[in-house]
Amino acid sequence: MEQAGSAGAAINMDPQAFLDALDSQARRAQTPCGDGTMVWRIWGEGRGQPLVLAHGAQGSWTHWVRNIERLSRHRTLIVPDLPGHGDSAMPSSEDHAGISAALAQGLHIVAGSQGLPIDLCGFSFGGVALAHLAALHPDVARRLVIVGCGGLGTPMGNPRLGRISGLAGEARRAALKANLLGLMLHHPESADELAIHMLLPTAKAARLHASPLVVPDRLVRILPDIRVAVDAIWGALDLPHPDPAAQKAVLRAVQPDAEFRIIDDAGHWAMYERPQAFEAALLDILARPPRTPG
Repeated sequence: MEQAGSAGAAINMDPQAFLDALDSQARRAQTPCGDGTMVWRIWGEGRGQPLVLAHGAQGSWTHWVRNIERLSRHRTLIVPDLPGHGDSAMPSSEDHAGISAALAQGLHIVAGSQGLPIDLCGFSFGGVALAHLAALHPDVARRLVIVGCGGLGTPMGNPRLGRISGLAGEARRAALKANLLGLMLHHPESADELAIHMLLPTAKAARLHASPLVVPDRLVRILPDIRVAVDAIWGALDLPHPDPAAQKAVLRAVQPDAEFRIIDDAGHWAMYERPQAFEAALLDILARPPRTPG
């Protein structure tokens, strides 16, 4: 089994202290978003080409918590709370046009002209959001890596989510862990104290209804409009978007030369469950010159 790294013990001892310490190491930026602001966190400035990491639905920057320390040794990481999630305001319109406008404006401010176009990597809903960004604002995107995304028109799995309200103590903790295993993670040991600690706060902070912006085929419909290379990373045991071979076939129908990496022994949240294998795959993809789709 892959280990999370030296931070594992600290994570299990005090998850909030770990999150606060990691958050304190970032430079925080705010850009316009609807009637408020969009919040960005930047780690590793000056250590390499910038890379945007976008989280999934009902998430926040913390979806990348196990990857930030190592990836920031190689790249300047620009990690937003997407509009309507985490600390960010709702977009001007609750559609991809509104989300993309906030992302594009923010990246022009945060990355600046010298940082654009920029490498993009999005998990689940974040991948669909960045795909629309790349299509609607082509000056922003250098390449796109999608991770465990829906919206490809492929058959979905059957997540198992139970009730949390009204539960307390160990019963509440057990239900939270079961929900993580029913959607995000595959192995019981992966649903650790940090994952359990993060689950409800990020879900409660999410105000944007993401599902209609993804299913059934919002991603596959926008892929032909993207003029940069699109590659993919998938957990072999992804529950909501299963059968990596089927996902690969759809992506390669549009981008025949797309890299499609499978992370063995990982569920939907592959970068949390098998962080080092995920990071190796991502860095290898990014190390290759970006293709120009035919």
